[in-house]
Amino acid sequence: MAGIVVYDLEYTTWEGARERQWSGPGEHREVVQVGAVRLDSGAELSLLIKPRRNPALSAYFSGLTGITQDQVDRDGLDFPEALGRLADFAAGADLASNGADEGVLRENCALTGCAFPFEACCHDLSPLLMKAAGAQAHIYSCEMAAAFGLSADQRAHDALGDARQVAQVLRHLLKTGRVRPSDLV
Repeated sequence: MAGIVVYDLEYTTWEGARERQWSGPGEHREVVQVGAVRLDSGAELSLLIKPRRNPALSAYFSGLTGITQDQVDRDGLDFPEALGRLADFAAGADLASNGADEGVLRENCALTGCAFPFEACCHDLSPLLMKAAGAQAHIYSCEMAAAFGLSADQRAHDALGDARQVAQVLRHLLKTGRVRPSDLV
């Protein structure tokens, strides 16, 4: 379990944006929240980020995530600073997510002109998790614990809560021998 940081992102969205693949005018998947959990120690990180291109959160986004404009205005960091904090938190570990989050991080690096600091250590665990669950379709992080019959007491679409669910499932799969540590990287 040592050396793995499970992370999840929440990023700007609008009604129908996912179906449009964020191709509408001005739609960018700007990170608004990062949540991360170290599998080895259980240490956690939760950061809010102020989007640059779309600084006003949509009502749809706030309704989905529970993140308010007030929270982001008060506590939000600039993306490069938040990315640096994530890199510091994950130092010495591989970064792992359930899906397309690496691509979203890369998009945000391009949008803000900063370097992507995880070139050799970023992994998508969704194929492994889908296989372990016997699933034919992607399982969203906020549904991960329930898909494995585990307690799911986290708020859906909260980056830290979603990262906790994926970490909980990984610990379960490792403990039961359904996956090996080498399967995670």
